[in-house]
Amino acid sequence: MADTATRYLYLARHGEASPDETTLTENGRRQAVLLGERLRNTPLSAIHHGPLRRAAQTAQLISAHLGDVPLHQSELAGDYIPYLPAKEELPPDSADAMLAFLAQVPEEERNRGPALAREALAEFTGPVDGDHPRHDLVVTHNFLIGWLIRAALDAPEWRWMGLNHGNAALTVIRYAPGRPSSVLFYNDVRHLPEDLRWTGFPPELHI
Repeated sequence: MADTATRYLYLARHGEASPDETTLTENGRRQAVLLGERLRNTPLSAIHHGPLRRAAQTAQLISAHLGDVPLHQSELAGDYIPYLPAKEELPPDSADAMLAFLAQVPEEERNRGPALAREALAEFTGPVDGDHPRHDLVVTHNFLIGWLIRAALDAPEWRWMGLNHGNAALTVIRYAPGRPSSVLFYNDVRHLPEDLRWTGFPPELHI
């Protein structure tokens, strides 16, 4: 059966994590609660989250505001490198720095990430079967959000790099039958007070 209904994919990065990334900070918990309040009236079908504690905690705090929306842990929503570019794919002036960054990631993570990323595209994107739109929230990490955005825009596979997503910021992508995918909004933080809006960004990007 052909996909006949629109999917709305809501993407949220986990809240601010402690320095060792084992738990959320107080700011991170506040961010998650505020995002849950923002999504209270959204007709979500499911919440998917990665297995790491900071993503699971964020999803649970959001879920507390959403009634009986099912909560699913998924390795596909985890923290991994989605694509490993060759040097010739990258902009010449930044290729060495980008490859040096990727080289810091353990080999096991670099090897398993691309397969997970392909599965994530199959699981979380595209129109769906049915008569009604589907709304899914994925609570995840910076790299996967960048990967899904670049796919929605038909950008080169390496272009997941260079996209920064704030903690508990919200991005929404629409996949309508017979139409190109559309990024409705990106990195939206209007639910957060000013003092919680820049966590997750490198200091040089604060404006």
